[in-house]
Amino acid sequence: MKGPLFYAKILLFGEYGIIKDSKGLAIPFNAYRGALKSANNLTGAAKKSNENLHQFYQYLLQLNHKKLSFRLDDFKTDLDNGMYFDSSIPQGYGVGSSGALVASIYDKYANNKITVLENLTRDKLLILKEVFSIMESFFHGKSSGLDPLNSYLSLPILISSKTHIEPAGIPSQKEGKGAVFLLDSEIIGETEPMVNIFMNKMKNEGFRKMLNEEFVTYTDACIDDFLHGNVKSLFGNVKKLSKVVLSNFKPMIPNAFHKVWEHGIKTNDYYLKLCGSGGGGYILGFTEDYEKAKISLKDYKLELVYRF
Repeated sequence: MKGPLFYAKILLFGEYGIIKDSKGLAIPFNAYRGALKSANNLTGAAKKSNENLHQFYQYLLQLNHKKLSFRLDDFKTDLDNGMYFDSSIPQGYGVGSSGALVASIYDKYANNKITVLENLTRDKLLILKEVFSIMESFFHGKSSGLDPLNSYLSLPILISSKTHIEPAGIPSQKEGKGAVFLLDSEIIGETEPMVNIFMNKMKNEGFRKMLNEEFVTYTDACIDDFLHGNVKSLFGNVKKLSKVVLSNFKPMIPNAFHKVWEHGIKTNDYYLKLCGSGGGGYILGFTEDYEKAKISLKDYKLELVYRF
């Protein structure tokens, strides 16, 4: 048995904001992927994955929700026969490792499955997002459902609000100097503690004001610029966003990267932003000159995501 491939995702814009109903833009990232497989003798990572899937099975078993219906007997049989999720997606890196897993389980075991091949109306997308949100909450405590949705559809997704999501056409890549890239912090991040910090900060009126007036404004502007190919304006807005994140989301940025973050803003060699919930994993970078950014960040591992 070998299931279809499900890819990693990158939330280009909208981290934390989408919890509070701002825009978000997520794209599939095909450099990392996962699939359900089976083996007779499970060892190492495969054995751990199988054990985790057994716990996920128990979670699904006790869920009582009218939109969730799975062939759980088949799921249990396959687990007992050595099924595991074989994945190259790094865990705790903000690129959707649990999202790809959730998408693969839905794809294989959901009853009345909404498939990628049918006409994906807004209602169907919202049902999928809700189902995925409930499923992925097992891993994170609170999930928007966006990561599994992105992995399942393998399409760029634009979130305009909690009730308005649609597949998005993004400009095709060019062979220009500019780039979006991943910077490896080489620290594993955990989503739940970061989300808890954010929720506590939301109790502060000043933080809420900043979020609405600055963070959401710049995020929305970045998404519009990116989708319309307004590269010059995009970098201006990404710089503003990078400054706001450095000032207000410090706990989500690993300490070792505060100076690196600041250096990018001062020199304009690159601008950094959170990739997912932060706390480690990847940091997302934007640069008008990728070669220059590589020199500036020569001590770090970079991975190319998109060219301008």
